[in-house]
Amino acid sequence: MTPTEPFRIAIPDTDIEDLRARLARTRWPAELPGVGWSYGIPTAYVRELCEYWGSGYDWRTHEAALNRLPQFRTEIDGQRMHFTHVRSPEADALPLVLIHGWPFEDFTELIGPLTDPRAHGGDPADAFHLVIPTLPGFGFSGPTHRAGDASTERSAELIAELMAALGYDRYGAQGGDAGSFIAPQVGRVATDHVVGVHLNDPITIPSWNDDGSGYSASDQKKLAYLQDWSSRDTSGYAGMHSTRPQTLAPAMSDSPAALLAWVLDIVNTFKDPAKATPTDAIDRDMLLTNLSVLWFTDTAGSSMRLYKESQQWGAELSNSGVPTGVAVFPGNHTVRGIAERQNSLVHWSEFERGGHFAAMEAPDLLTADLREFFRKLR
Repeated sequence: MTPTEPFRIAIPDTDIEDLRARLARTRWPAELPGVGWSYGIPTAYVRELCEYWGSGYDWRTHEAALNRLPQFRTEIDGQRMHFTHVRSPEADALPLVLIHGWPFEDFTELIGPLTDPRAHGGDPADAFHLVIPTLPGFGFSGPTHRAGDASTERSAELIAELMAALGYDRYGAQGGDAGSFIAPQVGRVATDHVVGVHLNDPITIPSWNDDGSGYSASDQKKLAYLQDWSSRDTSGYAGMHSTRPQTLAPAMSDSPAALLAWVLDIVNTFKDPAKATPTDAIDRDMLLTNLSVLWFTDTAGSSMRLYKESQQWGAELSNSGVPTGVAVFPGNHTVRGIAERQNSLVHWSEFERGGHFAAMEAPDLLTADLREFFRKLR
C-alpha cells in the first residue's frame, strides 16, 4: 500500500462548462403520450432534471461541502482507492466502514450522527470512527485497469487491507446493494477483526433448486418473485451490466442525459415504492451531486464492471460466523431464510418508510438501527 495522501476535489471550470454545454445540446427523443413509467423513465422527467442540472444546480456549492469532509487517496496492489475518514471526538468510538453499492449510496447524512452522537441528541457511547471507501471503478478511485478488480470479492480484500493500514484492528462493516455482498465478505477475509456486519436490504439470490422449504409465507412470496425476476422488465439493466457493460459505456461517457436517464430509472425501480419519482424519494441535489461525480470522473462505464466480474451473484456463500444484523425497508425482496443460512443473523429490523437507498432515503432510521445493532458488540 502506497502512503495515504490528503485529497481535495477540484473539478476544472472547463469540465463544468463542458457538462452544461452537452446538456444544452441534448437531442431529445420522441415520447409516447400517457404511458408513464411503463416504457422506462419518462423523457419529460429526464429533460426537466437535465435542464436544472445544466442551469440551476451549482456544483461548486456541493464540491465545497464534500471538501469539508477529510478525504484521502492511496494505492493498494495497483488500484487507487479514494476514501473519506472521519474520526469521532469520542476516544472509545468503534471504527465502522460504510460500503456503497451501484450506482452510489451517499452516506453524508449519517456522518454527523454516527461520529458525534452527543451533538445530535444521541448517546456518546454509540459513537463511531467512520471510513467510507469509494469502490474500485467508481468516482475518485478512478477506473479499474485489470479484469477482476471491480468485483465484490476484490473490493472486500482491498477494504480489509485499507482498514489494517489505518490501524484499525477491531471494526464493524455496513453495506447495502453490492455492499451487502462486500461487507459480509470483509467478515470472511478478516474474521478476527470484524466485530459485526450490518446490512440494509441485503441481496439474497436463491439457488435454482431452492423450493422454499421451511421458509415463512412472506419468504416464499419473495422467493417466487426472485426466481421469476429475470423475466421482469425491471431486470434488464442487470442483464446488460453483467454481460455487455462495455457496450453501454460510450453512451454513459458521452451523454450526461443518457447517464441520468439510465441511473435514475434504476433508482426509481428500488426506491421507496410509496414515492412517485426518484426526486420524491431522494433530495434532487443529492442525486445530481452523485451523478456529477460519476460524470466528472468518467467512471459510469467502469462502475458497471462490478456486475460482470463479481462471482458472488447467485453463489452459495459461506457463513463467516460474524454477528450480522439486517434492516429491511419497503420494496425489498430479501429472503430471511437465505440471509440466515449465509450469515450469523442476530438482529432483524423492518421499517415502514425508506427504500433500497436507505442512507439517502431514511438516514435517521438507518442511523438508529446501526446504533442499536452495534451497541451489543462494542
